[in-house]
Parts: sequence; structure tokens; C-alpha cells
Amino acid sequence: MMNEDIVAVSLFSGAGGLDIASFMANVPVISSTDFDADCVETLKANEMFGNTKVFEGDLHNIDSDVFKNCVIEHNPKKFIVIGGAPCQPFSKAGYWVGNQTRRGINDPRATLVDEYLRVVVDIQPDGFVFENVESLLHPTNKVIVEKFLEIVEENGYTCKIVRANALDYGVPQKRKRLFILGTKGSFKSEEPRKTHCDPSKCDVLGLKPYVNVGEVMQGFDTDEYFEEYEVAKGGTYYNDLCQVPPGQNYKALTAWAGYPNPKFVADKRFWSFLLKLSPDMPSWTITAQPGPWVGPFHWNNRRLRAPEAAAIQTFPRGYKFCGSRRSVQKQIGNAVPPLMGKAMIEFVKESLE
Repeated sequence: MMNEDIVAVSLFSGAGGLDIASFMANVPVISSTDFDADCVETLKANEMFGNTKVFEGDLHNIDSDVFKNCVIEHNPKKFIVIGGAPCQPFSKAGYWVGNQTRRGINDPRATLVDEYLRVVVDIQPDGFVFENVESLLHPTNKVIVEKFLEIVEENGYTCKIVRANALDYGVPQKRKRLFILGTKGSFKSEEPRKTHCDPSKCDVLGLKPYVNVGEVMQGFDTDEYFEEYEVAKGGTYYNDLCQVPPGQNYKALTAWAGYPNPKFVADKRFWSFLLKLSPDMPSWTITAQPGPWVGPFHWNNRRLRAPEAAAIQTFPRGYKFCGSRRSVQKQIGNAVPPLMGKAMIEFVKESLE
């Protein structure tokens, strides 16, 4: 028996973004789970998960007792549940209709959000961190959040909804996410502690300036890290990409920007078309499945290498990913940036101490 002060049970672990965050917050992860075989291999390939039980499978088919038994085996003073449930499709069954919550928990048609709630209700952690897309607060989806809060509050949790931008926590990337944080204790402050801000406000707020991608991507622009995937040369829009200044997108090549002989019309393309990073700025959101000419591209007119994308997400340097290049991109793009997750987990941990 380890009898640690506080440990975490991770659901929808993916490549381990939120799990790494938990380790960073000194909350060891005792179990991780995902249905994707490559994600499971990724977790097992990294030393920090050496003492973590990793389960492969669909959460619909994993009994809550599996996680309860892990907790009993470790015998911690406190434990939390962490995870970012895949958000599509949202269920019209399960919890979100009517008040028969137990039927919702057991409904085989229920979504993965339902499954997260089912585990929380069944194993009664001292706190939890739930991550999702910001659009969960959109009026069409709001019923999900309302029912989520209703159920956890019935189970004795105090909650906070945090609309967070990864930039504020030292991640060199604009990435907005929604967190629902729950505790059976009491929150000691209003919100998770921000560490970074717009450089113009640093003196007033006493925080560090936003991190730029040039800082975290150093060392990867060598032949050693070359990938076939990165080559854009010879492609349909390669010459146009070369004309886009760092930190801008295709709109730099339109009449709107005063470009001579414009090839494109402003606002007729998706904003990330030919989007190019600048080393002196943070990145835009790293995506799981970028289209062929969707950025962000490297300022050297190529696609980002996997370790560069991972660095922008604040994965530890040298973290191993398993699977095809497409699978690795998906794992990195779907992850919660560890530094962002760390702030959320620390906030919940503090409420339990």
C-alpha cells in the first residue's frame, strides 16, 4: 500500500496531456484509460507511467469497480478523477432528458460525458477535473452543462466553470477550453492561478509575458528531425505560402492587404489557410486533423514536425508517441496542454488540502 496524500484516476487519457499535468502537480496518476490502441501504447512507452495501470477499452464497457479497486489498492488520503470526454456526438438520451439519473447512468446509448459522470458518481472522488471544448457553453449545448452540474452538486460537489486560454498558463499557443472543476472541499481562491499575460500588462499584473513558439521549438529545425510529412515544396499553394509573412495567413496575399495581383479574396477562405507561425509570437491552436494547406505552418515554409507540435502543446521534451504520423498528429492535437491542465489540477488539489 502506497498511502499517497492525493492521487488521480484518469479517463479518456489520450496521449496523456492531462495525466502529465497531474504528475506536474504532484498528483500521481494511478490508472489511465483510452479506447485508442496507439494512445495506450504511447502511455506505456513513457517512463512516467511506469507505476500507472493502463487500461485499453471503451469506457462504456469498463465497470466503475475497476477504478475503485485501483484506489483501494493505493489507499491514498484523497483522490481525484481527471479527463476530457470526447464531445461529439452529444447525447439526447442518458442524463440530458428527464430526471431519471440512475437510468441515465446505465443507458447503453449514453454518451461519453455520461460515462465520466457515471464513474464520478460511482467512485465518489474528493474532486474532479473535466475538460471540454468551449462550445459546450453554446445555447444549443448548455443543457449538458446544466445537467452535469445538477448531478455533481446532488453528489456533494462544489463546482467552478473555467473558460481558459492556454496562453495564460505558459503554453505558447492560443487555445480556448472549458473546464468544470469540482471539489468536496472548498475552493481557496476565485480561479486557477494564471502565470502569463500580454507583455504590455506584465508590470501591472506581476506575471510573465506570453511564451512565443520560437522559444520552445529551438533545436528541432535540424536534419535529425526531418519528416517526409513536412514537405510542402511542389504543392499547389507552396509558392503562395512562401509569400505569406510569418505571423499572417492567406489574407496577406489579397487586395484587402494591398497585395499586388492578388490571388485570393479576403474572408473567402478559412482563416487558417496558409497560416504561418512567427517565432516571435505564440502559435494558433494545434489541430488533430489539419487539411493539406491548413496551418499553422513553420516560418520556413514547411509543415510542423511532430516534436515541434508536441513542444507547442508543452509535452515534455523527449516524450514518445506511438503509431503512424497521422495518428501522432491526432494524439498531439487532441491533448490538453499539460501546463494548462497543471493549473486546473493544482486549483482542485489546493481545495482538498
